[in-house]
Amino acid sequence: MNKKLMILIFMKRMKLQLHKLYVFVIVILFASCSQSKVQDYDLTKFEENADPVRIGNLIINRFLEQPHSQYGSPLRINEPRTQITYPDVCTWLGGFWFSTSTNNKGLFNKLSMRFQPLLTTEAYLQPIPNHVDNNVFGTLPLELYRQTKDEKYLEMGMMYAKTQWELPKESVTIQEKAWANKGYSWQTRIWLDDMFMITAIQAQAYRVTKDEKYINRAAKEMVLYLDSIQLDNGLFYHSPKAKFTWGRGNGWMAVGMAELLRILPENNLERKAIMKAYKTMMATLKYYQNENGMWRQLVDDPTMWEESSGSAMFTYAMIVGVKKGWLDKIEYGTVARKGWLGLMKYVDDKGDVTNVCEGTDIGFTNEYYRNRLPLTGDLHGLAPVLWCAYALTEKDL
Repeated sequence: MNKKLMILIFMKRMKLQLHKLYVFVIVILFASCSQSKVQDYDLTKFEENADPVRIGNLIINRFLEQPHSQYGSPLRINEPRTQITYPDVCTWLGGFWFSTSTNNKGLFNKLSMRFQPLLTTEAYLQPIPNHVDNNVFGTLPLELYRQTKDEKYLEMGMMYAKTQWELPKESVTIQEKAWANKGYSWQTRIWLDDMFMITAIQAQAYRVTKDEKYINRAAKEMVLYLDSIQLDNGLFYHSPKAKFTWGRGNGWMAVGMAELLRILPENNLERKAIMKAYKTMMATLKYYQNENGMWRQLVDDPTMWEESSGSAMFTYAMIVGVKKGWLDKIEYGTVARKGWLGLMKYVDDKGDVTNVCEGTDIGFTNEYYRNRLPLTGDLHGLAPVLWCAYALTEKDL
């Protein structure tokens, strides 16, 4: 065989090997891209720094090592405590849920032991059942009843659920009486927060009694709020007087709808309207999520700062929707995963959540919302991040 022929044969063999190598590389790259796409919407696998079990444990332990808060704020640590306030309730409830979903009995017992003084030496901290922010406290004893079947918890919790619809005999305003006469809670205000506070306690009452009157009236109340303050794009103004899409306010509505829908019977007459409102909101939120996976202090204003509590609430509502099958797994799973990962840079090593908007009344200018303080350690932020950890770890939402 002459040298020319040998060279030609060698070159053909090399060309064949290079072609095989090229095909192999393409296959590997394609598989890698495919795997990446699966991971983009996967709500089951996370790196250690974003592991929901680790994050949930971190936040609960941070909550347990601190005294009862004054409306969740780290700025009010020196004020005297007169009652358990709703940010504590929301974090505590999330702790019960999370410790149960992860089968962490030790953590559940610690949360339960924290509650015991409220039956004795700290009984004076039981809120008076005269406001939506107070009545939500009843979710805690009802959750303890669900887990322990101890009747003392049932009695305490149901008192808060019942009094939300029982008109007081004294000091009743004309407006409160009017709401009650129409079959709504006398505590109705048409404020965004209400749709978590009211639905949470009524949903708990339904869970423990199986009496549909509790969930039916929560659904009726929700539709009233949807008809009153939801915009065509699914977002909500802070109030009829404050026409700004405040992040955490919209978060309360998003979580309230998700919580209600996950236990509302399929044959409930209000379910279709609530589901439509929920999906409309989720579609708009998907559009406003930024490149970091977060949402802004005013949802529809890209010049505002990233705010963690509202972002966590939106993420929770989407995780629930994806896992319940209401939302497309790929489309919204991607948004939910991005939201969870985005929140991780706002959870510090102690378990505090940063960039949490301070307690906020209604405002009348963009600058009012822009200038609200971003706090570290406010329970308004710890609670919804903990809810997300629960939703990611719970197999049967």
